[in-house]
Amino acid sequence: MANRAALQGALKMKDWRVIILASLGGALEFYDFVIYGIFAVYIGAAFFPSTDPLSSMLATFAVLAVGYLARPLGGIVLSHFGDRYGRKRVFIFTILTMSLATLAMGLLPTYAQWGAAAPLAMVGLRLIQGFCLGGELPGAITYVTETAPRRFGFATGVIFFFVNSGVVAATLLNLGLQEWMPDKVGEYGWRIAFILGSALGLVSFWLRLSLEETAAYRDLGHVKVKVPIGELFRTSTPNVLVGIGALAASGGFNGMLFGYTTAYLTRVLDYSAVDASKAQNVALVVLSFGLLTVAWLGDRMPRRLLLGFGALIAVVFAFPFFHALQGHSVNLLLLFALAGLTASFFNGACVGVIGDLFPTAIRFSGVALGFNIAFSVGGAMAPLASTYLVSLTGDPTSVAWWIVGAASLTLAASFVLNRFDGRIMREVNERAAAPEHLS
Repeated sequence: MANRAALQGALKMKDWRVIILASLGGALEFYDFVIYGIFAVYIGAAFFPSTDPLSSMLATFAVLAVGYLARPLGGIVLSHFGDRYGRKRVFIFTILTMSLATLAMGLLPTYAQWGAAAPLAMVGLRLIQGFCLGGELPGAITYVTETAPRRFGFATGVIFFFVNSGVVAATLLNLGLQEWMPDKVGEYGWRIAFILGSALGLVSFWLRLSLEETAAYRDLGHVKVKVPIGELFRTSTPNVLVGIGALAASGGFNGMLFGYTTAYLTRVLDYSAVDASKAQNVALVVLSFGLLTVAWLGDRMPRRLLLGFGALIAVVFAFPFFHALQGHSVNLLLLFALAGLTASFFNGACVGVIGDLFPTAIRFSGVALGFNIAFSVGGAMAPLASTYLVSLTGDPTSVAWWIVGAASLTLAASFVLNRFDGRIMREVNERAAAPEHLS
């Protein structure tokens, strides 16, 4: 029987506990994943040494891309089990495996110690991380969407708030290391971040053992789709495409912010590492609280309007933003606060959009495929493509094209979204009208 509180729309203490536990895991896992990008300069020197700093950076970001590109495969495999056998089992597997991989990365010998085996091992561990993350965030979105269907926009916004909190924790740790041991960060300081992340992930694994299956999934009973990904392509391919477009701006922006900001500001535009870390944290804090507000609004007005507004602002102001960065003509913290505010609109709306596009039986698979394609391309290619654009053109502002392209896809998706959304509320109303809910 479906949860009556969920059907009535009230978020009870039990619902909040589930949402926070699901979100906390995403925060800790994303912390594990993004610290690679934050410490890319030092990892490159340790595992991909080169006489050309740009070549070393390209190799490092290529491995970052490998981790992101493993996400679609991980999403397909893990969401299959999530739709067939339950969300909880996938949750437990992903966080345990990723935490152990992160610990191994923190203890991995360098190229000077292991030779070619060291970068190969790093690539393998990044693949494991990416594979697991492919099921982690889509699983969290699916889980809380089904836990609080009448407030799923805000509930999924809480996930991204916690995810960003994990990133803030990673960048704050970077800031602390840069100020407390600036001469030791490249030697061993970056390893502290990986080891700490693995410890926090194991704590989250223990907490997740107490989670229960969602009521909506339990209501399916024995009526499960044998091959969820096949059913998804057969019935919902347009929904997947719209979902990818809706998430494109978030994937492109987050890939730039999480994976490229530190290297771009320090290596390309000659800002200090401390200033770069401060700017990144300002953007993340503004983004985190801003997206919560937008997610709350998304339960009360059309999400497509919020999504399209943010995308439009990103398209219009991308080049002015990067020109201001290049010229050091506007306060760095102000620029990144404005960037975080703009991204709040499409980040706060997109997670509610993607969870609303698919029925319960294939929701995990649909969310995972759309989410992972958008964030794999946006996240993986943002640092790599931006570094290549700067190298090719010699113009640091050329990276704006990446933001313009991603935001344009989201803007286009916002115009057709009304043809595909509304799935969650239709299911809620159908369950509410069922005989067992009328008494």
